[in-house]
Amino acid sequence: MDAAPGARPNPSFNYKIEVRLTEYLLPNGEISDEGIKILRESIKKSLIEAKKARTEELLPFATSALREANNGNAIIASINSEFEIDLQVLGGEDEAKITFLAARRWYGWSSGRLLMVDIGGGSLEMAVGVNEVPDIACSLPLGASRLTKNLLEGDPYSKKSIRNLRDYVESSIAEVLPTMLQHQETDRAIATSKTLRTLARLCGDWIDGDGKTLKLDALRKITPKLAEMNHEERSELPGVSSTRARQIVAGAFVAESVMRNLDIPEMQVCPWALREGIVLKYLDWMDS
Repeated sequence: MDAAPGARPNPSFNYKIEVRLTEYLLPNGEISDEGIKILRESIKKSLIEAKKARTEELLPFATSALREANNGNAIIASINSEFEIDLQVLGGEDEAKITFLAARRWYGWSSGRLLMVDIGGGSLEMAVGVNEVPDIACSLPLGASRLTKNLLEGDPYSKKSIRNLRDYVESSIAEVLPTMLQHQETDRAIATSKTLRTLARLCGDWIDGDGKTLKLDALRKITPKLAEMNHEERSELPGVSSTRARQIVAGAFVAESVMRNLDIPEMQVCPWALREGIVLKYLDWMDS
């Protein structure tokens, strides 16, 4: 990004490799050797591209997969030593707070009290507040990739595994409902992740909308349809890649459960998320 204190961070170059580390978690809680190999190769390629783009400052960070893996600290230490970088692991609450900061900066102070929802590959983050630092921020192990790997079976997914997924999501969200409901009176609900952006687009294409707002009524209608499709059928949907086709069903159930339990009729899709929040927080530190 082209970024400076006091200025809007503008993306100038993008390079992406889909690793999905949660898919390489072993029963003992460690990331497999294959997952580590893919991670190292991806970092190596990314650093080469960063050099080509004449990047002056790197802000490498890791989220839930490395945060929760039993061998995560060893992997990070090895990577930092080999590639001479400073890969930092974000805590779940920090991840929620930084993403909330990005949403607050995007919508501005006039947007009032915000409720932010982000569904990643390994975790679900939620935060609510009226300032740049939320009143409450939480993280749950309800990422779309994690749930797909652990709970969904078959192609299309079996009805039994869908029921198990729904029950698990409901019980997990119930744990944080009392706290979140204390801050339910919000002026705007914000969706920040790729999963939620994809769901908003599908709701707009299938039901009604412009793809920039995710409505609960529409989400309730498309979720059963997504669950009935096989992988190939979902991968042919607009905006759904082959890898995302596997996890969009789990993401839809998480989104529906959050919106229903928190009585959120619709969420606005925010183009800024964790990446922008990291940059903004770094710029604030530089300017202090």
